[in-house]
Amino acid sequence: MSVTLPEDLLKKFDDFMKARGYFSRSEAFRDALRNLMAEAEFGETKSENISATIMVSCDIERKDVDLRLPVIRHEFDDVVVENTHRHIGNRYCLEIFIAEGNGARILDLVGRIRGMRGIQQVKALFMSL
Repeated sequence: MSVTLPEDLLKKFDDFMKARGYFSRSEAFRDALRNLMAEAEFGETKSENISATIMVSCDIERKDVDLRLPVIRHEFDDVVVENTHRHIGNRYCLEIFIAEGNGARILDLVGRIRGMRGIQQVKALFMSL
């Protein structure tokens, strides 16, 4: 298996790997993949209720993201219980969603956000209820 990464992302990954004490890129990548798979496992128990905090960042200049995120938020009114928008410095927007309910539905929300152009990062924390 091989993975192609942009040079700047590879540099960040290498810095992350060293800061966290990983001995190799493979070890760090396996750990990241395990975390991603653990997240996906919440979706396999469709009847399980979970709580999630979803943090989304984007460049402050991406006004298209500001227009599309509320549309997605309203599509998921059944699980989104709170939503906050903040500016971080003069460069970034931070959107925080708090969701509660069906695990598969919340994972759909995370997937929709991750699939949007202009999103820089999505971090999600899940807890079983």
